[in-house]
Amino acid sequence: MRLSLQSAEWTRREGLKALTDALGAENIRWVGGAIRDSLLGTDVSDVDCATVLLPDDVMERCRLVGIRTVPTGIEHGTVTAILKGGPVEITTLRRDVATDGRRATVAFAEKWEEDAARRDFTINALYAHPETLEISDYFGGMDDLAARRVRFIGDARERIREDHLRILRYFRFQARFGAELDRKAEEACAELAPTLKGLSRERIAAELAALLALPHPYATVARMRQLGVLQVVLPEASPQQVELLGQVVAAERQQGFAPEPMRRMAALLPPMVEVAETVSARLRLSRAQRGHLVSVAARQQADLEHPQALAYREGSAVAIDRLLLQGADASHLRHWNIPQFPLKGGEIVARGVSAGPQVARTLRKVEQHWIDEGFPSRSRVLELLDRELSGQSDPA
Repeated sequence: MRLSLQSAEWTRREGLKALTDALGAENIRWVGGAIRDSLLGTDVSDVDCATVLLPDDVMERCRLVGIRTVPTGIEHGTVTAILKGGPVEITTLRRDVATDGRRATVAFAEKWEEDAARRDFTINALYAHPETLEISDYFGGMDDLAARRVRFIGDARERIREDHLRILRYFRFQARFGAELDRKAEEACAELAPTLKGLSRERIAAELAALLALPHPYATVARMRQLGVLQVVLPEASPQQVELLGQVVAAERQQGFAPEPMRRMAALLPPMVEVAETVSARLRLSRAQRGHLVSVAARQQADLEHPQALAYREGSAVAIDRLLLQGADASHLRHWNIPQFPLKGGEIVARGVSAGPQVARTLRKVEQHWIDEGFPSRSRVLELLDRELSGQSDPA
């Protein structure tokens, strides 16, 4: 773990100094994920900023120096500064006034520690001065980072009652950063797991996808099931399916495939189309996600016999997932370019077949022979067409 931010490249992004000058170095602090990830030595994507200034003041100061802002979350005190080095979210210090587990009513605050106290985990409540890069740590987040420990700020149950989604966030952060388990956090998550039922399905789906997109989610997902948390959001995930997830994660690593959330979601579900349909509807997955999950759920032993034919019919992504979920080697499909059938209906009509259903039937038959023969060249396709038109159904 790094001891400082002095070598962090993101601190020198184009536009950050201009933003600091516009808002005043004493009025802002870099906060959250950029600090955490830099100290852990991992890549930083987003940079967030906390400020004592009110949103209108932030926008006016930026306007005066030519920095464009967008009121992306103005009701919660957030505006986004559009900088050449990348956008920066700027949020006025806040404190919770009332929460119901799904949304919070907030008021603006004046003290950095007050803002830190409303955050979820200690490792997310680290603030850095924009010029000196000195880190302010109000709740022991630096020690927790060093121990790879994900710990709620204050009382875990209170933090979860403020936002029930923090249960899933805890496990996602545990899978990403954690090494040392926090017993109090686990007890609170297990006890309050039923509150997840009150959350929007989209929020649950997004958190599950984010967890499953991590390099090594298996141990965490298994722990979620042991604690009774997984059953609340994904009751279809039996112990056997969780084990399959572990096997798929291992196979991805061995065969050189990147993590794919929907592939891993499919591993957690029994191979039944109706189950995939039900889960997709319940989690309100996108049409593309639903289609993929359903197609993978239709996997069968025959997939293993003709993997390229499967990729041709269903697409490489579905074929790869079906093979991986059945314990097969899918690496040969990674760089395989799906061929295009080199025959058009017009060519059949030109051979004297009347336009209509007969052309479509002939096209399908020739295409099937082409697939069965392993996608030979166009010259062979024309031979197959000649045989079909001459009444020889067996092309061998």
